[in-house]
Amino acid sequence: MSNLIPKRVKFRKQQRGKMKGKATRGNYVAFGDYGLQCLETHWLSGRQLEAGRVAAQHFLRRQGKVFIRVFPDKPISKKPLETRMGKGKAEVDFWAACVKPGTVLFEIAGVPEDLAKQAFARIAHKMPVRCRFVGRRLAV
Repeated sequence: MSNLIPKRVKFRKQQRGKMKGKATRGNYVAFGDYGLQCLETHWLSGRQLEAGRVAAQHFLRRQGKVFIRVFPDKPISKKPLETRMGKGKAEVDFWAACVKPGTVLFEIAGVPEDLAKQAFARIAHKMPVRCRFVGRRLAV
């Protein structure tokens, strides 16, 4: 199982922040032929992304290539249960990828459209956000 976390970071902990608006980058299919685009704002954990990748690769059985377009680079900290407030910021619980509406999460290349749709349905089932199937946009 590959663990999706950064190799090294400048700061160990971050503030949570607000995710407003729609995606302006990473919102089109770049590497593959088809993509899975999210329609909601959410944090996706490395485990969720890995579960989606494994589901797609297991379904495609080594034909085609699966690309993960987002990377969990935001540390999310969480205090243990039944812990009193104070005593500093908690340790990092998991790493998250911040996704906005329109972000392409996964791409698939080298398979027919019907097979790609079925693979994306399996990935979408693992994701905590609503997703849709998108094709490659031709350059004008």
